[in-house]
Order: sequence, then C-alpha cells, then structure tokens
Amino acid sequence: MGFFSEMLDLLYPQRCAFCRKVLKKGEHGMCKKCETKISRTRAGGSQSGDFFSCCVSPLYYENEVRDALLRFKFNDATVHAKFFGSLLAECVSENLKGRYDIITWVPLSRTRLKKRGYDQAMLLAMSAALKLDDVAVELLKKHTDVPAQSGVGSAEKRRANISGVYEVTDEELVRGRRILLIDDIITSGATLSECAKTLKYCGAEEVVCCTLARSRE
Repeated sequence: MGFFSEMLDLLYPQRCAFCRKVLKKGEHGMCKKCETKISRTRAGGSQSGDFFSCCVSPLYYENEVRDALLRFKFNDATVHAKFFGSLLAECVSENLKGRYDIITWVPLSRTRLKKRGYDQAMLLAMSAALKLDDVAVELLKKHTDVPAQSGVGSAEKRRANISGVYEVTDEELVRGRRILLIDDIITSGATLSECAKTLKYCGAEEVVCCTLARSRE
C-alpha cells in the first residue's frame, strides 16, 4: 500500500490549495508559506444575519484564498474538498459546538449543477461532516435558476434575486431542529438568509452557518 501511495504521489503530486506549489513531506493541504500568509479570521469572524443567528468562517475572501475558492468552485479543483472541509470542521468545533442538531448545505439549482458537474457546497458539507464524525443531509432544493449573486449588484438586489427560490426537501427532518448550514463564501449574506428563512418557515428552531471564507466588510 505504501509503495502504491508513493507512486501516486510521484505521478500526481499533491499541491498547495492556495499557491499550487507541490507540497513537501509533512505538509498537508497547504504549504508552510501559505500557512503563515493567508488571512485568517479571529474567533471565526462571527457575523449575524436575517434569519440565521451567526455565521463563522475560518478565512477572509481575498488574495490567495479568493483565487483558490474560484478554482474550487468553477474549475473542477475538487481535489481540495477534503482539506477545505477540515478547515470548516475546525471552525465549527471551535465556535459552534453544541449549537446544531443536523448539517446541510446551500444547494445549486439543477441547471447549474448539470453545467458545473458538482455542487461545491455539498462537497464542503460532506467533507466537514466526516471530520466532525457526523453526516450532511440534503434539506434544501433550489427549484429556480437565477443569475449568480456575484454579478447582481447591491445587497438589496441580491436579496430580491434569490427570494423564494429554495424549498425544503423533508419538513419532518427540519421541524424543531437546530440546523448548521454550510456554504463556500458569505459576502452580503443574502443567500444564507434566504435559505435560513426557508428552513425556519418550515419549523427549524435555529439556523447557524459556517462558510469557508467571508468578506471583510
């Protein structure tokens, strides 16, 4: 087994999720240089929003982190899902322990999923849940495809763009539960708020969130 692992490492060397340099022995997920360079939040950079109690994120969405997430989201860099999930799991353990009963994610529409080929938030949620010795469950469905939030404009326009596009897949799983909602990035918070609203309207007791990165403002 060790021989084949070594061969795979030679043929397909693991690279830093942020700078893409080949990792040295003992490095996992990111190189030592990026470990000291990337911008981390303090105490999860907690923020609140409409319908969700708080959202924590281990990283700031800028520079190498922004580039890495764009590759992960749009360029099939799914190999980093396990590492990103470990960052999420660590942030959840440090800031949200005991505050949720079930883990889910912000889903893509069927149209977007077919085009992209994978749901990056689902990969993050499943990877994080595995690290937390838990499972992630599909609780939401995006029934309407709308323009990407990043290109819509103001926070008000983002809220309008995403309004009413989600539905709960199983109300019995939601009712009375405290839910941990996972996504890749939080900027205005409009998407998380809309998902949280949908969950709470179906009886969720509380919604807390964790994203891999957040904007500074």
